[in-house]
Amino acid sequence: MNIRKNDTVLVISGKYKGRRGRVLRVFPKDHRVLVEGINIIKRHTKPTSRNQQGGIVEKEAPIHMSNVMPWCEAASAPSRIIMRRLEDGTRVRTYKINNETLND
Repeated sequence: MNIRKNDTVLVISGKYKGRRGRVLRVFPKDHRVLVEGINIIKRHTKPTSRNQQGGIVEKEAPIHMSNVMPWCEAASAPSRIIMRRLEDGTRVRTYKINNETLND
């Protein structure tokens, strides 16, 4: 799994196709990601000690990893991420479109 937290991704299929957002959380076992501003749901909540008001709360829901693709800012295009091994033996994530290294 090459998508990580704080990566920018483009939604490539579904209701939010064509929209970009930042990954807030990754769920590796379920193959899902939580993307900022994408797949907003409304949750009806009761008043609690933490939320005195209660009511309808809007929040993001996870979407499947196959529906997103990493976004390369340098190329202004979506690109796959591949793992490359440097001369010193360390592995780095790079965009396949232009071989630019991601900063982790």
